[in-house]
Amino acid sequence: MQISAKADYAVRALVELAGAGGGPLKGERLATSQDLPAKFLEGILARLRQQGIISSRRGSDGGYWLARPAGLITLADVIRATDGPLASVRGLRPEDVSYAGTAVRLSEVWLAVRASLRTVLEHVTIADVAVGPLPDVVSQMLRQPGARDTR
Repeated sequence: MQISAKADYAVRALVELAGAGGGPLKGERLATSQDLPAKFLEGILARLRQQGIISSRRGSDGGYWLARPAGLITLADVIRATDGPLASVRGLRPEDVSYAGTAVRLSEVWLAVRASLRTVLEHVTIADVAVGPLPDVVSQMLRQPGARDTR
């Protein structure tokens, strides 16, 4: 799986908002605190607002804040908001892909890949990243042999 810049920046901005204790933060501050390109981040924040993950207010006392508690926003929510489905094959959902002949079981592999992604991304919340600890399922996966292998 490749994590897009949009998804990475969105998670990092949301973690900053979670750490801010609920008050509105300006987009500039979010960008500066995470060393993100401000213009690109503004588009991401607009998308997160459209998806109901954050709220915003204009003006001198305005900014962005989480629309719901950080413990209720999963990384899967953020990735879906910025990039769409967690896993796709040639732009299709894994269950909509079929193969013939000796590759017939490949669609099951793609379904398993999506399930694996969900195991992590639907269990880790913005609060988990901001203040920890990570869920047990993730910690267990990190202890598996080869989990930190760079291949």
